Amino acid sequence: MAYNILIVEDEPQARQYIAAFLRKQGYEITEAPTYAQAIEALSRGQGDIVLLDIQLPDNTYALTLLDEIADWPNRPPVIVITGFGDIETAVEAMRGGAYDFLQKPIKFERLMQSLKKSEEIVAMRRELTLWRQQQQSKAAFVVGKSAAMQEVLHLAQRAAQAGASVLIQGETGTGKEVLARYIHQSGPRASKPFVPINCAAVPESMLEAELFGYEAGAFTGANKRKPGLMELADGGVLFLDEIASLPANMQAKLLRALEERVIRRMGGTKWIPVDVQVLAASNRDLQEMVSKGAFREDLYYRLNVLQLRLPPLRERREDIPALVGFWVQRLAQRSGRVVHDVTPQAMEALQRYSWPGNIRELRNALERALLFCDGEVIGLEHLPPEVAAAYHR
Repeated sequence: MAYNILIVEDEPQARQYIAAFLRKQGYEITEAPTYAQAIEALSRGQGDIVLLDIQLPDNTYALTLLDEIADWPNRPPVIVITGFGDIETAVEAMRGGAYDFLQKPIKFERLMQSLKKSEEIVAMRRELTLWRQQQQSKAAFVVGKSAAMQEVLHLAQRAAQAGASVLIQGETGTGKEVLARYIHQSGPRASKPFVPINCAAVPESMLEAELFGYEAGAFTGANKRKPGLMELADGGVLFLDEIASLPANMQAKLLRALEERVIRRMGGTKWIPVDVQVLAASNRDLQEMVSKGAFREDLYYRLNVLQLRLPPLRERREDIPALVGFWVQRLAQRSGRVVHDVTPQAMEALQRYSWPGNIRELRNALERALLFCDGEVIGLEHLPPEVAAAYHR
């Protein structure tokens, strides 16, 4: 990838001499003879790396430009160019955020060394930006334009900042775990662990060991100590998926752990303090289960500090085009395909279909469509028959 070098130098001959050399090295060049033009170029996104003369003709020192861009989130590395006798100012510029300084007359070998090091900084920042975008994209299909989803997003952000317990309710496939991960990423616990457990997938006899851990010899086969998921989530987020499946005896033990903020491993005698934000999810109506005596009322209220209801896809059809765009792009990238769009007929079918499996079913339908699509656009004929049939209703 070519890097753009912004040369901020008031002497035309010196500027053009450096520019000519760097173009031969494969760099893109932007020239700015004044401070004002330099700021304008940087504001336009030009200048991955800046070569900056220590003093410019509009009586501006390099330190002024360094101060100006100091708080920019993606400020470029700045290499200061100094004349004889300006070493003290160059050192001050380094303290002010400059990456390196070069003395006139510039030695091209030394210039290239500095540029290569600067390129590593730019590459690292680009990777970090990409990583952040990827992290944000994990929640992209949860968030939509519909009023219901905007309200869910607003409340999720408040819960994330407060570290409050959240009960996420919604049908299968609505994205409950994705919303939980969004809450984790949006709050002060983002750098700490996110530990999920599907309560319905773990045998009842193993749930206590999974949640609280065990000491060596606690039961047959326990050959060494193992920390539980609550212990592993310390400082972060514990996500209890399908919480409605939790047996009554484990409901009581979980409640105690959450109330007292301590756990004890199976077979152990030591109480271990834990600090976790608990996010629980269910596709069943927990309040109805409480009224029938199938779920502990005190645990329900402990988990239900804030309740978020994820609406089914049939209640947020206005979000389907954005969701389709997101999944087509992601699935195409994963499979190395160049598919980038759907036909109007296919989109109409996608919006008319009832989606009993919600977003998970939508994703699977688009994944199937990509298998049958030989071009760049998904058509009605590429969709699953039951989805395509919705176009004619």
